[in-house]
Amino acid sequence: MSKAAQRDRIATGQGFIAALDQSGGSTPKALRLYGIDEDQYASEAEMFDLIHAMRARIAQAPAFTGDKVLGAILFEMTMDRAIAGKPSAQFLWQERGIVPFLKVDKGLAEPRDGVRLMKPMPDLDALLDRANAAGIFGTKMRSVIDAADPAGIAAVVAQQFEVGRQILGAGLVPIIEPEVTISIPDKAAAEDLLLASLKAHLDALPEGAEVMLKLTLPETANHYAPLVDHPRVLRVVALSGGYSRDEANARLAQNRGVIASFSRALTEGLSAQQSEAAFNATLAATIDAIHAASVAG
Repeated sequence: MSKAAQRDRIATGQGFIAALDQSGGSTPKALRLYGIDEDQYASEAEMFDLIHAMRARIAQAPAFTGDKVLGAILFEMTMDRAIAGKPSAQFLWQERGIVPFLKVDKGLAEPRDGVRLMKPMPDLDALLDRANAAGIFGTKMRSVIDAADPAGIAAVVAQQFEVGRQILGAGLVPIIEPEVTISIPDKAAAEDLLLASLKAHLDALPEGAEVMLKLTLPETANHYAPLVDHPRVLRVVALSGGYSRDEANARLAQNRGVIASFSRALTEGLSAQQSEAAFNATLAATIDAIHAASVAG
């Protein structure tokens, strides 16, 4: 099936996007929540083997199919590995009907002007070539907004769209992710600035270009409705951002046209020690709840 089929799945599908893209920095925490402490692996290589085993277990679970999971965001090392004997992206699309995305950012720079920009990505073109060869549909890259600082937010969005145009040029669909930290006191004001900046950059994209947006669930329901309806936006997805799964789902259901792209909230309650039956049942209940919130808006 073609990129056109994948695009239609993302644009019109009733479901959500799973974020299975924990990087080297966040993997120890993800493993800890999964019931594997740091003293259970002796090297980074062992750590990545364990996190891949967790992701492969999720990907092969009976409920993890395109019926409710539209796409999955992969870490680079996951793209380079196999699931059930097939390259990961091929397994997801061919066996599960799930559209594969790739996390491409290299982490966050030091804080400045109330934000954390993305670190430089000098090897991005080569990574995008590999992504195309692997059958990846789109990419994801994350910046963080820690204050309602106009200069900082403008810099975040400008950087996201600069890199986004490079990704569009490679024939992939970028997920632009300027995360607003949920605990900041001026979150609503930051969201006002972010909305205006995103809209201006979207308006400047050429006709026919399409991006996706991954945004923190807003303080005001439907705050990002102008972006959901924007002709340059393929889909708006929401990150859980540290909210519990129940709160994230409740907030998500209030936002029309926004679907989930949860990471920690997706794996909440799963553990390495669970039997296959218990693991699969827990994941199935989670998928049902996130799906219901995604299609409620």
